[in-house]
Amino acid sequence: MTARRTFKELARHIIFDSSTIPSKLFDLGLIGAICVSVLVVMLDSVASLHRAYGRELYLLEWFFTLLFTLEYFLRLYAAKSRLHYAVSFFGLIDLLSILPTYFSILFPGAQYFLIVRFFRVLRIFRLLKLVTFVREADFVTASIRASGRKIMVFLFFVLVLVSIVGAIMYMIEGPENGFRSIPESIYWAIVTVTTVGYGDISPQTPAGRFLAALLMITGYSIIAVPTGIVSSEMSSMRGRIVRKSACPSCSDAEHDIDARYCRFCGRRLDTAPPGG
Repeated sequence: MTARRTFKELARHIIFDSSTIPSKLFDLGLIGAICVSVLVVMLDSVASLHRAYGRELYLLEWFFTLLFTLEYFLRLYAAKSRLHYAVSFFGLIDLLSILPTYFSILFPGAQYFLIVRFFRVLRIFRLLKLVTFVREADFVTASIRASGRKIMVFLFFVLVLVSIVGAIMYMIEGPENGFRSIPESIYWAIVTVTTVGYGDISPQTPAGRFLAALLMITGYSIIAVPTGIVSSEMSSMRGRIVRKSACPSCSDAEHDIDARYCRFCGRRLDTAPPGG
């Protein structure tokens, strides 16, 4: 019983922690396996490579599938709450990354070939696992979340803008010039304001081209706004919060830049500013 508990604690330390050499080596090895497995998926989609090396790529896929299956069950075994991990975002991603290969066994035969290929594409979800290894991912996510309201207001403004411009363009150009309805004109406005410019619909009249030119110029400034909002929030958060060494009592690692004591347990921080 003690040995089993010790192995579980060791597995949890290596898999879920990232502050020690064994856990960092585990993360690096997993990153390498994820990248190589996704490369195998991409190479297998090339018809000439599939014909020449299909068997080798298939064996590699099974190798990585078994490897990630072992990792998935180890995470379930070592997690503090198995249900919480199983239904979490990355727990579902881990599951999605291994299911397609097993589905290929359940759906044999040519009549199910398209279904099998659809499930196999899901293996590229393994790339999302890499997000868990990025130390700044939490900081970026918090910055975007803090900017959410401002970005939503900005997107509402853009939605109003393209609706108005689309309606005006519909009146100016009309169905004879490709603007057959207001929704289609709004689609044109969205494509134009984002500077994508597919070219499937374009104004023909001088007034329409003048309005399009104004919308294109506006688009350059609009694209920069969300970036500015998030960047400002990130700079603000950098000033308020700094990552320190973990609290020796509760292991919390985020505190105010001038904090002397842990915000959760109240213990004095080893990295407190001098003279505190």
